[in-house]
Amino acid sequence: MNNHYDIVIIGTGAGGGTLAHRLAASGKQILLLERGDYLPREPENWDSREVFIKGRYKAPEEWYDKHGKPFHPGAHYWVGGNTKVYGAILFRLRERDFGEVRHHGGISPAWPLSYTDFAPYYTEAERLYHVHGHRGSDPTEPPSNDPYPHPPVSHEPRIQRLSDDLERAGHRPFPLPVGVMLDEADPENSRCVRCTRLDGFPCLVDAKADAHVVAVRPALLHPNVTLVRRAKVERLETDPTGRSVSQVVVERDGERETYSGDIVVVSCGAVNSAALLLRSASDKHPGGLANSSGVVGRHYMAHLNTAMIALSREPNPTRFQKTLGLNDFYWGADDFDFPLGHIQMLGKTDGQMLKAGAPKGTPKPILDYVAKHAIDFWLTTEDLPHPGNRVTVDRAGRIQLSYTDRNTEGHRRLVHKLEQLLPMLGCRERTLPSTVTRDERIPIAGVAHQCGTVRFGDDPTSSALDVNCKAHDLDNLYVVDTSFFPSSSAVNPALTAMANAMRVGDHLLDRLGATTRQTAGAQS
Repeated sequence: MNNHYDIVIIGTGAGGGTLAHRLAASGKQILLLERGDYLPREPENWDSREVFIKGRYKAPEEWYDKHGKPFHPGAHYWVGGNTKVYGAILFRLRERDFGEVRHHGGISPAWPLSYTDFAPYYTEAERLYHVHGHRGSDPTEPPSNDPYPHPPVSHEPRIQRLSDDLERAGHRPFPLPVGVMLDEADPENSRCVRCTRLDGFPCLVDAKADAHVVAVRPALLHPNVTLVRRAKVERLETDPTGRSVSQVVVERDGERETYSGDIVVVSCGAVNSAALLLRSASDKHPGGLANSSGVVGRHYMAHLNTAMIALSREPNPTRFQKTLGLNDFYWGADDFDFPLGHIQMLGKTDGQMLKAGAPKGTPKPILDYVAKHAIDFWLTTEDLPHPGNRVTVDRAGRIQLSYTDRNTEGHRRLVHKLEQLLPMLGCRERTLPSTVTRDERIPIAGVAHQCGTVRFGDDPTSSALDVNCKAHDLDNLYVVDTSFFPSSSAVNPALTAMANAMRVGDHLLDRLGATTRQTAGAQS
């Protein structure tokens, strides 16, 4: 078997999957290595007990926190990566997010590139991932001459009233940019059925625009693209000079396999990409691969996130709830000169989800009442990079994620702003224990927004990657996922990972002398 390829891509999520789609039509021999398998399409996809209580689709592994205490991360190893269960909210970073931003808790550093460098790729990523929205309705939205590819997803009646109430209170709610294959003008032929299972669930009808469905699947229609599943990459080995990755060492079904590529791309997610580079330490790279700067694994960010359940005075029968956002506090408030963050809707809570977090023995009538009246919010504040928030691996290769909260004052104020608004939004003052409803920070296991561990930059002494996401230390190694982020902003990172994969894809096509580019119009 010839195990050499022009390009080897490790991981099939928002970064790796999108990159494969970008490169597929080039004719170059492309290998995709995915440690998981295809996520099975089965009734349990939409069973909240299976998904949230039993963790049916989560990775069956443990990581360790800064105290050495084990926890089960919310990581999902499937073709398509974490996008198989993401909420498909696809924001561009704000234009100011690419510059230095001063927060109450410290400085969010500037990127080596500007919004202008990413703007055309954002447009293409929105097309590929079927983003619905309304340009200009979000007051913080960066400039664009291109409308969203699809009209905004309509609000159901209770969420429309929520939007109307926010406007009456002087705020500017807007329709969330959602990546779904929905056609409200032609529901008979719409793949999306507007169910309650967008957020946190796999999509049983393949209507969520995840990396598997919209990127990997059409890429595999090209004979030059090969996917190997159940292939966990254990380490990368270099040639004698230490300047090029010469072998990709894989454990697959209990056997060792090796592959090689002219170009090797790591797209495993911010935690696992850093861990792979650290596990690949050698005499030439004693601190880990691509780590002469010492930054690999450092500056881990995952947003300060809170899930809040408000109790509507009237029942909330909404099914597809994730349609409304609020950015009025993104850059600050009248009583606070620093950024607070972003508010959006969560998927609709049901009794099983509540039961998962409620004290044992909570009466079923209480859970049923809360589920019937719940309006679910997701609040996000920018997480600031700090070298002490880091990924490390021990001699056995086990992952430790050391993390300490920072920038908490802005997040506390954002939560308080929403709490103050609730009475004006037709919601009851809290009458049930907070353990039954929710107003809680997402813990360290919530790694959905992970980023920052292999940052890019102009200076090889303070960054691991150059502006094309190539390792400063190696000639043929790239990292193409959210690891490259120097800062996290306060919006979902997925679209930036997708846009960057397209940007790096064009660089690789130029480097390899390919003349044909896969465009977003040639999807599925």
